[in-house]
Amino acid sequence: MLEKLASQQHNPSGDGVDVNAFENIPRHVAIIMDGNGRWARRRGLPRIAGHRAGMNVVKKIVRAADRLGIEILTLYAFSTENWKRPKDEVDYLMRLPEQFLSSYLKELVEKNVQVRVMGDIERLPAHTRRAVDKAMADTAANDGMVLNFALNYGSRHEITEAVRRLAIDVREGRKDPEDITEKDIAKYLLTNVYPDPDLLIRTSGEIRLSNFMLWQLAYTELWFTDVYWPDFTEDHFHEAIRHYSGRSRRYGGVKE
Repeated sequence: MLEKLASQQHNPSGDGVDVNAFENIPRHVAIIMDGNGRWARRRGLPRIAGHRAGMNVVKKIVRAADRLGIEILTLYAFSTENWKRPKDEVDYLMRLPEQFLSSYLKELVEKNVQVRVMGDIERLPAHTRRAVDKAMADTAANDGMVLNFALNYGSRHEITEAVRRLAIDVREGRKDPEDITEKDIAKYLLTNVYPDPDLLIRTSGEIRLSNFMLWQLAYTELWFTDVYWPDFTEDHFHEAIRHYSGRSRRYGGVKE
């Protein structure tokens, strides 16, 4: 992966964007893809039209991230709270992974992208699980960019489950309470094999985390835009990366 990243950083990307223009490319970018419903409503369209348009943007941003050499792209696709939405909208959202992957999986395989999913997958409909299971299986041998979908994901649920599993290990003598560290807790999280996000992007003008990766975002750089997700372009994505590149990450310390 590091060899791939070094190679990409010395060559212009296929879309005419020179990656040399980006001084400091983040390893892990997370995106809260927000504003589909409002985008549709402003156009007098049903909310599902916004989700359909947003799906096409996902493809463009995945390509842009891969060209820049980003190692992990985590997309907040469906939260544990989204079940509260109208049934017809939820049903459509549960069909989106099938639609997305049926039209895009071949390209992901060819581009060496590895698909991963984090969340309470067991609660998803069978047809949704089949689609994501196939995508993960078909890309399991790939070692390029990780495309990580947060699907039926909620950070409080994730942390609660991590604490529960840690408590079981303490009860059964596998872990001494006095020895528990932050690294131990992180090992029980769904992102235990990934570095924490370097950059979080949220679209639509909302300035909140919405129960997304609360532990992992402790020192992540945050970038918010008023642009709704269906209108989010590669240029907006590049703007966020440039903004990140200009920041000084001190992790609570002081740089000379």
